[in-house]
Amino acid sequence: MSDRILHVLRRVAVVVGYVLVYVLVWMGLALLIAAAGIRYYWGEISVGQMLSNLVSVEIDGGGGSIIWVGILGIGVAPVLITAAIAAAHFVRRRNRRHSGDDVRPPRTTWFARSIATALVGAVVIGGTTAFATTVGVGNYIRAANSDFDLGDYYVEPTITSDENARNLVLIYLESGEATLEDDQLFEKDAFTPLKDVTRASEGWQNVENLQQYTGGGWTIAGISGTECGVPLKGTGSAAGAAPSNDLGSDTPTYLGGLTCAGDVLEEHGYTNVFLGGANSSFAAKESFLRSHGYSEVKGLADWRAAGEPEENFRSDWGLSDERLMDHAKDRIDELHAEAKRTGRPFNLSMLTLDTHEPAYVFDYCSVDTEHDITSVFSCSMAQVAGFVNHMKDRGYLDDTAVVIMGDHLKHMPAGDPFHEQLDNHPNRTIFNRIWVPGGDGAGTLRPRLDQLSMYPTILEAAGLTLKDGAAGLGVSAFATRFPNGSAQAMDTGPYNELLEALSLEFYADAWAVEDAERNAAGTTPPTR
Repeated sequence: MSDRILHVLRRVAVVVGYVLVYVLVWMGLALLIAAAGIRYYWGEISVGQMLSNLVSVEIDGGGGSIIWVGILGIGVAPVLITAAIAAAHFVRRRNRRHSGDDVRPPRTTWFARSIATALVGAVVIGGTTAFATTVGVGNYIRAANSDFDLGDYYVEPTITSDENARNLVLIYLESGEATLEDDQLFEKDAFTPLKDVTRASEGWQNVENLQQYTGGGWTIAGISGTECGVPLKGTGSAAGAAPSNDLGSDTPTYLGGLTCAGDVLEEHGYTNVFLGGANSSFAAKESFLRSHGYSEVKGLADWRAAGEPEENFRSDWGLSDERLMDHAKDRIDELHAEAKRTGRPFNLSMLTLDTHEPAYVFDYCSVDTEHDITSVFSCSMAQVAGFVNHMKDRGYLDDTAVVIMGDHLKHMPAGDPFHEQLDNHPNRTIFNRIWVPGGDGAGTLRPRLDQLSMYPTILEAAGLTLKDGAAGLGVSAFATRFPNGSAQAMDTGPYNELLEALSLEFYADAWAVEDAERNAAGTTPPTR
């Protein structure tokens, strides 16, 4: 009886061993394919970007076919490959048994098992290493061990006067990297159409060498960073609290514990409106905007409902910049007339779409460069320039501030044609232009800010007087000095470490985790 039990136990151990091996093979293949896919579409990214974007891709207007590529490549292919390996192994063993060749010399058996073990190890280690490198797991682990905490440097914005509050237009340029201005590196200066209507000689200003903040690099991180003044991070799974690292996808509010630009503007009487061509729910963009004072958010579904013809859309992302700017012209006409009538200022924010990878050429764009993306950038800037001219022709620039800036640097996926120009470029920067009514453009804005300092810059461009010119971790480009204890006064190394730190307690408060938990439990907060 004991021999029979031992035999059964051995058989079970063998089966469990095989199952474990095939699970490891499947995991290694899935991670390897995932790493290859991420590099192909985006290049190297961060853990935060992965959690924010890859888990919120939308079939319609939020990545399109990427969803099916992910399902087939990461979900189906590793299972099929693993099943094929298992089936081949099973058939080989069965044939060997049937042929009476099941007993092999120990040396042959040892060699075969060593080769198999090495191959399984290579797949698992290779897949894990490739994935960890692609999404910056090492940086994430270092950040988790940092002693810095953003809460020690965060500044709640304090408005001391809104007497000079003015209308505001805020335009985010998808992948608006200023490096593409360099016609020595590229076929032409892709920003020429927009630069022609935002000349310094006419009063426009710009922040020289505007930097992408450390840990940023994707759209919702650029928007939230420039409007809230902190890097975009989740609460961290180590904190053991919702919403963990899903970055707002299942939360009733998005960074609801922070005071962001939309909140400040709403508090001072502004009507906040956002127009974008893509799906508003992608990366919880609409959740963020509505959590922070935006009463109107329009995206792909709204343009479809308005009867836009299908030729005005790109199937993977959404409405063309040409049509978006046409809608923006109509909306600013309405908002400006209403502001004149009521005395209530407005903030009209927009996000372009044409320049999102991969390159897509609409009918209105004539390609005159070897690489389509260069011409697409130029065509997109021409559409934004047309909107600026509309404001100028209607006299809106007399009482409306304008801030135009890229949302992040251009992504560098595996097949990008600009690897040679950008991979080792010493100073990749973000395009920006700022218009303040009544200014002559002669004042110099503080150079080499990162995106976090655009938060207070936006508020001051809108005419609000901000205590110490500080908000979030940023200090306004209009400020000539840093307030005591400002993060902006730190040396580069410590400052970057501060931005990378997980700061679990700070982000638990930023995401209003306790409030979310109380709401989920149906309890009310204690009175104070």
